[in-house]
Amino acid sequence: MGNKKATDVFSDWAAIGKDEGMEQGHSPSVNKMIDMALPLMKPNFTFIDIGCGNGWVVRKFQSNAQCSKAIGIDGAKNMIDKAKNIDPEGHYVHAQLPQWSPNENFDLAMSMEFMYYLHQPQEFLTTVFRDWLNSNGWLVFGIDHYLENESSHTWPKKLGVHMTTLSEQDWKNCLESIGFQHVSSSRTGASDVWAGTLIVMGQKP
Repeated sequence: MGNKKATDVFSDWAAIGKDEGMEQGHSPSVNKMIDMALPLMKPNFTFIDIGCGNGWVVRKFQSNAQCSKAIGIDGAKNMIDKAKNIDPEGHYVHAQLPQWSPNENFDLAMSMEFMYYLHQPQEFLTTVFRDWLNSNGWLVFGIDHYLENESSHTWPKKLGVHMTTLSEQDWKNCLESIGFQHVSSSRTGASDVWAGTLIVMGQKP
């Protein structure tokens, strides 16, 4: 368990077109995250998608008149290649996280289904807080693998990749300990057998 790199798995998925299914599957949760974040943004806000896949969320923000810049970063080369093929004029970066950092700050950082692949998510989130966000900037992320979502507990073994399993409160405590304010969590898309996508957000003062 945990021998594969998540970026290799996702690069393979992009090569066989599985990224399109991921886009369809995650759209309801991401749309909910966007609906939560947009009212908090001022005109001409800037955006970065952490683990952007084929860039579909970046393109959503590019089409928003209030967004002055949208960038995507992903460690899966085939995902970034696909993003650039779809949107040659877009801003997409192939680089490994958590090592990479942007050379500018953003008003909104968003991520879907990325944070738990990190071995030390708090270290990365600290870097995002310190080096990625503008003052009053927001971080919003969604995850499907967390302690309360028991249906996801088989994923690390099934995929052969590392996943950090934290509770909803653990994620909130993590952001608060780093210095984020107005930290909140919610779930969307829950069912009898699925705890839903966990959405966590906080603001850098």
